[in-house]
Amino acid sequence: MSDKITILPEELTNKIAAGEVIERPASIVKELLENALDAGATEITVELRKGGKEFIRVMDNGEGMGRRDASLAFERHATSKINSFDDLYRVRTFGFRGEALPSVAAVSRVELLTKQGESPSGTRVVIEAGKVKTVSDTGCPAGTSVSVSRIFDNVPVRRKFLKQDATEQGHCIDVISRIALAHPDVRFSVLAGGKRLLDIPGTGDPRDRIVFILGQDLRDSLIPVRKERKDMTVSGFVSTPEQTRATARNMFFYVNRRYVRDPVVSHAVMSAYRGLIESKRYPAVLLFVDVRAEDVDVNVHPTKMEIRFRNPGEVHDVVAEAVAEPLAKLSPRPGAAAGAEGTAGEAAEKYRAGVSEAMKRYRVSAGRDKAIFRPLQREEETLNRESGPAGTDLFERSESPDVRIPFSALRYVGQAGGTYLFFEHEGGVVVIDQHAAHERILFEELKRRAAGETPPSQRLLMPEVVSFPPKDYTSIMACMDSLRGSG
Repeated sequence: MSDKITILPEELTNKIAAGEVIERPASIVKELLENALDAGATEITVELRKGGKEFIRVMDNGEGMGRRDASLAFERHATSKINSFDDLYRVRTFGFRGEALPSVAAVSRVELLTKQGESPSGTRVVIEAGKVKTVSDTGCPAGTSVSVSRIFDNVPVRRKFLKQDATEQGHCIDVISRIALAHPDVRFSVLAGGKRLLDIPGTGDPRDRIVFILGQDLRDSLIPVRKERKDMTVSGFVSTPEQTRATARNMFFYVNRRYVRDPVVSHAVMSAYRGLIESKRYPAVLLFVDVRAEDVDVNVHPTKMEIRFRNPGEVHDVVAEAVAEPLAKLSPRPGAAAGAEGTAGEAAEKYRAGVSEAMKRYRVSAGRDKAIFRPLQREEETLNRESGPAGTDLFERSESPDVRIPFSALRYVGQAGGTYLFFEHEGGVVVIDQHAAHERILFEELKRRAAGETPPSQRLLMPEVVSFPPKDYTSIMACMDSLRGSG
């Protein structure tokens, strides 16, 4: 009977280990950025080609490495921050060079240029598929530059799962944005396709950094948060209840300055907003939880995005209180609602005039089988609670075919909740979600333009400057040709 258990070769084990850390180009960017920050960098430049699938370079002005350290940095299990098992639970840095570089080098070609400030020359190290090819002296500026190319060439299966260039670039921008939010004193520059895509100044003001990355609309809506208890400090900013999104993409949590996804902190924040925002709406949050290194385990997963608190209940309570206290000060004053009711009639009349004018301008076209509004069928018989079985719904979906209702046949009645418009017509009542209706109007307009109609456009004498968050900007630039075709 033949033996079945074998020892895997080192090359294969390195690839397996790398797969736990390096999932896509954004993973490489994350590891290299964290290394640069651990080295004390104040200026970091990231260069991407084809969304990072073809080439990635991260340059920093931090503390460089000598020839010996530069060579050892690519060795498996080489690090500068752990000397004993106890150190594993007192980690304060992200991972100085030697932890991430072997994983990156195992699935790509890596060129490292590094030089310590007062050294006469720097060191150049070239690694291909985890094997050292060159170690030599070279001339280079102080700091470190890591260039990564031929990503996943030796792991073709992983390469097949990469998305389009714009998608991968968006993931890289996400990583850069998350790290930049936690380090407002560091300047981050991003080059893509030979063009400067982002230049995030290192002003040191966290509020400026939030506005730059998340959008100008948050400038006047940020509430500072700070609470201390024992060996824990919670600080940062949260948005007012009026500033919410349909997704949690603007919620950022950091534990000891490390970005994490933690259900304890997330639940604590949302519990503080309970009753202040609608269901399935999320505020903008930048929250830093600082605890003793031994009170949190960051080694749950190789990416270190999942953590485990020693006292999760205490963390939850402190975070919830830290966020709830400033939000409580925003409660409306007694009598404010009464004042609002006094002007309700005036607002309704003003809104009525605006809707009537809009109805004259907009026309929505659709096929016979695509109704925009479904009329509520009026029941001629008198409703009787006892005439039907218990639990019978008063309203049921009509089985009649969809009917088109022209705007001219509608008479505006009123508006409710800043969202719904009420109209009367001969068949009953029509309720319109004004936001959905506006989206449909724009959609129909774009469909006509895409069908070949010449899009109306007007050149402005003075250009209008519009700012976007970094990821939105990259998405817009990727779709610029389509946008130009739409006018």
